[in-house]
Amino acid sequence: VQLQASGGGLVQAGGSLRLSCTASGRTFSSYAVGWFRRAPGKEREFVAAIRRSGTSTTYAGRFTISRDNAKNTVYLQMNSLKPEDTAVYYCASGLQGGSTWYQYDYWGQGTQVTVSS
Repeated sequence: VQLQASGGGLVQAGGSLRLSCTASGRTFSSYAVGWFRRAPGKEREFVAAIRRSGTSTTYAGRFTISRDNAKNTVYLQMNSLKPEDTAVYYCASGLQGGSTWYQYDYWGQGTQVTVSS
């Protein structure tokens, strides 16, 4: 299975970005997908997850996760971005989903999000 994260970039504080995670090589709708991020010098941090059922969890109300199984893609809509949201964002897939990294088996390469003040 391969996961491709995209949509990162440079945005001013208060702005929005939508990240995409596109999967290939597995039955996408049968798996949960999560987003994590890692800022320089910090631990990997949970951002959002969406399960096979479509139920979702996010760490902040500013973020929304959704999925389009027909396109094998999960989206992370990020609004009201803050400089502390600056990080490399990774998507991952697994059977369970959840907020801990070890619940995921496959990881994408990451996409950089930089929020300027």
